[in-house]
Amino acid sequence: MTNRFNNKVVVVTGGSSGIGLAAATAFSAEGAHVYITGRRQEALDAAVKQIGGRVVAVRGDMADLADIDRLYETVRKEHSRIDVLFANAGGGEIVPLGEITEVHYQRTFDTNVKGVLFTVQKALPLLQDGASVILTGSTAGITGTPAFSVYGATKAAVRSFARNWILDLKDRHIRVNAISPGVTDTAGLDELFGGGESAQGTRDYLAGLIPAGRIGRPDEIARAVLFLASEDASFVNGVELFADGGQAQI
Repeated sequence: MTNRFNNKVVVVTGGSSGIGLAAATAFSAEGAHVYITGRRQEALDAAVKQIGGRVVAVRGDMADLADIDRLYETVRKEHSRIDVLFANAGGGEIVPLGEITEVHYQRTFDTNVKGVLFTVQKALPLLQDGASVILTGSTAGITGTPAFSVYGATKAAVRSFARNWILDLKDRHIRVNAISPGVTDTAGLDELFGGGESAQGTRDYLAGLIPAGRIGRPDEIARAVLFLASEDASFVNGVELFADGGQAQI
């Protein structure tokens, strides 16, 4: 580990599990002051213990604008700035066309699109000029996946945000990039596939579609996130970086 983020202020939404937790842990290990969010207090408490270092957990749903305000008020009181924002909170469900409900549509778009939009917009007064913003996209945003069309549409929207926001923020030299993971070994993946033997069979099938021959690990995605956030990526702006073992490239 290096000290690339020593004394930097980093916000990771959806930081209590999976990719968000791995990224928050990596940022902390490199010296950052880290703020994480999540909807379940018990998961946040466990994440704080795992991450260690200088980490603060703020319970909240990023689809709720009042919760976003509470997050940034906490940051403002303690540091008055943000150097890195990883807008990672999101989720999805398997629902085929013909069974999509308004509730499913609204929940998915509120979490993945509305939440990302206002997480970034409301951070603007705190974001340092020259800050780095990373949005979590997905390979589902550019590839077809059965029964996953609503989720895929939200991630395509997130990728579009990055392209447009680099123009809105160019005078402040704030970089905005998207990280698009492929199939990654997280608790959310188990929830998506329902657990048990059927879920394992689905994992094995998906691994067979990936040129790397396996699904990804959260720490592998986290390392790509830290690259995008770092000075090593100082001339990387508006890109969609796929961390997917090659799945979306064939």
